Amino acid sequence: MEALERRGVVGSLTTEKYLRVASISIAFYDYVITLPAEWRFYRSQSSIFHISLACALFILIRYISIIAMVVSNYGFFSTTYTSQTCQHYYLVAPAFKAIQTMISQAILGIRTFNIARRDRRIGIVLVLLYLFSISAEWFSDLFHRTPVVNDGNCTSADAGKILSTWFYYLAVMVYDIAMVTISTIHLLRYNPLSSRVEQLIRVLIYDGIGYFIVLTAANVLNLILYRTTDIRTQSAGSSIGYALTWIMSQRILIHIRGMLEPNNQHLENVIVARPTLTAQKKVMSGLRSQFESKSHSKGSNSSKNPNDAEPRPKSPRNSNDDMELGIRVRVERSVMVDYMDDSEHSSSWVK
Repeated sequence: MEALERRGVVGSLTTEKYLRVASISIAFYDYVITLPAEWRFYRSQSSIFHISLACALFILIRYISIIAMVVSNYGFFSTTYTSQTCQHYYLVAPAFKAIQTMISQAILGIRTFNIARRDRRIGIVLVLLYLFSISAEWFSDLFHRTPVVNDGNCTSADAGKILSTWFYYLAVMVYDIAMVTISTIHLLRYNPLSSRVEQLIRVLIYDGIGYFIVLTAANVLNLILYRTTDIRTQSAGSSIGYALTWIMSQRILIHIRGMLEPNNQHLENVIVARPTLTAQKKVMSGLRSQFESKSHSKGSNSSKNPNDAEPRPKSPRNSNDDMELGIRVRVERSVMVDYMDDSEHSSSWVK
């Protein structure tokens, strides 16, 4: 009987090793292919001492996730820990997991707030939901934690009579559901009159839904594992959760940053007709507040047409800081002007 139990434990630990190695490989591959995007983030900043919120969140989610994965997997693959030394280490990985989740949820919350046209009431609800969520996550993630030493490695598990760590993943899923639902509802209310604007909205919807589906799958896996009574296998899916949270969170920022680039064809020469209905005007104004252009054009010679739409009022702040995680569609009217070159005109007089 003991031999069968021992064989089952060895099989579980082997499966956990495969999961951790797979998560490290996926994270490393994603890190390499997103290095150009990271460089573009850095180049777009006006100063190293004045970086945008999007860039700051990108750096945080990227390198806090790396630290979390290194700490978690080092404890698992190490062979030098004892019961005494593990006492000083076993809470480090859960703490970084909670920090990573805070950053990821901040990205999703700010994105939702911008999509909701920065509505004050929605903003208050989002802040309260965020504070409640992270409080529940910190408590459930560290409560009843106990060190687990097996063949020299050091991990942590929930050894309480009432398992509470699984509630951490439940709280994360509830927050994600709320954010994706609010943002998707507001995006579906937009009535774009341009196929390119419609494509931008579709990208935002797909990003939100994709984020939710991938992370929910990882959270459900960890929730099931933490509901088991075998403390040696509870953390088997933690590294997968670190990697997917990192990848999906930074993907949101990268996609938005890509739409912000001035050379992006999706934002060039986008013509949006002004809706006549009041409700449509509100919706389109919300769309413009979400889709913030990174920089304004420096100036050009243009002729004024009385039939043109009224000029958009200038933002009181710099466009880089005004909408950190948003994009704005620039409403323009293309005007073609025929003119005669001065040299040609002067040559006619010579003749």
